[in-house]
Amino acid sequence: MKKVLLSLAVLLGAASAASAQSNAIKVNLFSPLVKTGSFFYERKVSDTQSAQLGFFFTSYSPGDTKFSGFGLTPEYRFYLSGEALDGFYVGPYLRYQSFSLTNTYEDNTGNKEEDKATLSTFGGGIAVGRQWAFKKRITLDPFLGLGYNAGSLDVESGEEDDFDVNSAFDGFGLRVGLTLGVAF
Repeated sequence: MKKVLLSLAVLLGAASAASAQSNAIKVNLFSPLVKTGSFFYERKVSDTQSAQLGFFFTSYSPGDTKFSGFGLTPEYRFYLSGEALDGFYVGPYLRYQSFSLTNTYEDNTGNKEEDKATLSTFGGGIAVGRQWAFKKRITLDPFLGLGYNAGSLDVESGEEDDFDVNSAFDGFGLRVGLTLGVAF
């Protein structure tokens, strides 16, 4: 009985590995460099197109200001070579980001002060990349995008000048990544 079940499991595994995969779950390998978790789900919608949803969360302090928040990035990919989930692609995307900002500093008397604000941005752009599906199971996806974001800063305490963030989140910017994932 054990041999039959083992044989059946091997056959099912081989059959599923031989069939084309329609889904992939991926993680951005660059994200930990900026204390961020970035994950993606991609779904094949036709032989040469897919839809992807990206999600990130962060708690990053590039100086006195701490950023805590999340972002969503829906993307629609057109595969120009190969097939969906395995080939060169171009994809328009949108991006929404929401951050709570905390700026901690010492005032003139040496007391610690804390200013707070909320930053929300919305934008979009275009990304290009090449995704490989090794043995139809493991995906590797380097990508580069150019996008435009517009944001609003809502200051709860302190002054708007205490949060020098608009130059980083408003206007044109690059979107770079390298994802590693599993197709199924």
